[in-house]
Amino acid sequence: MNKKMIDIAREVLNNAYAPYSKYRVGAVVEASSGKLYTGCNIENMSFGLTICAERVAIFKAISSGEKSITKVVIVSDDDSIPIPCGACLQVMSEFSNRDLEVIASSKDGKLERFRLVELLPNPFRFDKER
Repeated sequence: MNKKMIDIAREVLNNAYAPYSKYRVGAVVEASSGKLYTGCNIENMSFGLTICAERVAIFKAISSGEKSITKVVIVSDDDSIPIPCGACLQVMSEFSNRDLEVIASSKDGKLERFRLVELLPNPFRFDKER
């Protein structure tokens, strides 16, 4: 499934709208139902309105009726491994558990795997439970 998800993320990367940063990202999330949802980054000249590929994919899944995600794949057309930003990590924590697998791949195919808890050890929560 990982190879398939990476291929899909590379394909959707071509839809990215990144005229300002020139940093295009594609993402695929697997929902708990097993269905895949895609996203790409979409920039805006008012940078605060920009949305990352990961959040596009997650929001597509949730708005389609999914309740949780089980895996995230992120690819970039850059030489560096794309690490999710804090906003994306917080959204991931809302719709998954701390062991969510996050797979990131650079343009040259270099891969790194993370667990959400490694990238965001203390997500914001209203309750005090961790």
